[in-house]
Amino acid sequence: MFGERLAQDAALIQRSFDTVLGALEPLDITRAMAWTTEGGKRLRGFLVLESARLHDVDEARAIWPATAIEALHAYSLVHDDLPCMDDDDLRRGRPTAHVKWDEGTAVLAGDALHSLAFELCTRPETGSAETRATLALTLAQAAGARGMVLGQALDIAAETAPEPLTLDQITQLQAGKTGALIEWSAAAGAVLAGADPAPLRQYARALGLAFQIADDILDVEGDAEKAGKRLQKDASAGKATFVSLLGLDAARTRARDLVDQACDALSPYGARAETLKEAARFVIAREN
Repeated sequence: MFGERLAQDAALIQRSFDTVLGALEPLDITRAMAWTTEGGKRLRGFLVLESARLHDVDEARAIWPATAIEALHAYSLVHDDLPCMDDDDLRRGRPTAHVKWDEGTAVLAGDALHSLAFELCTRPETGSAETRATLALTLAQAAGARGMVLGQALDIAAETAPEPLTLDQITQLQAGKTGALIEWSAAAGAVLAGADPAPLRQYARALGLAFQIADDILDVEGDAEKAGKRLQKDASAGKATFVSLLGLDAARTRARDLVDQACDALSPYGARAETLKEAARFVIAREN
């Protein structure tokens, strides 16, 4: 059921992107925006849509914040792939934006996707002015110097730090770099419904950390073709990861424990949260 729901939601989000980006001028920057928003798991968008279903929020409202978070995630990947950051030439099995076009186009496409995210989550169809303002404010906090950008900055600083990061420091780094957008996504449905987002935030914090541990495991023993990107970068750079600090077996155990925590956090929703529980199990079983 989860795999089907994930694919269905990914298709919904693609149709939304097709509509929005198809209305823009056919320039290299808009082609790059479309290129970088195609494909991928779209787990964040799924979390928005599924948390909305959990609260009986209409899909016609939830699709806009779901598309917004995927636009913002795509922007982060475009910039993260640049030579001044991770210098990657492959993403989702295809050339990265700066390789297919050039660095300037990639930077501008990322900037435009960043702006588009806020445009989408504040569309009138999403809800009341208060709801839209809350979505925009919390998205800005999750994306910026309190969240994802903070995590990325800590990651860059770690590359030249005299000592490898500790487990607590890596946990803090990843709570921003990976976890902040996942937490926003999972809480969005409750925000749309005017409900308490606390259980979903607790779920997402455990889910986000499990997701990153799974990424670290994939970087060590994954298949590059299935992953659609270059692997073993962290080991080559000498960076501390959950795997390097815990070892593979302990990292797997830690990820499974976090999935259990995520599922336990959903207990207030009963059987209605089963698809979100399946999502938590998926993040540590995926191959990309």
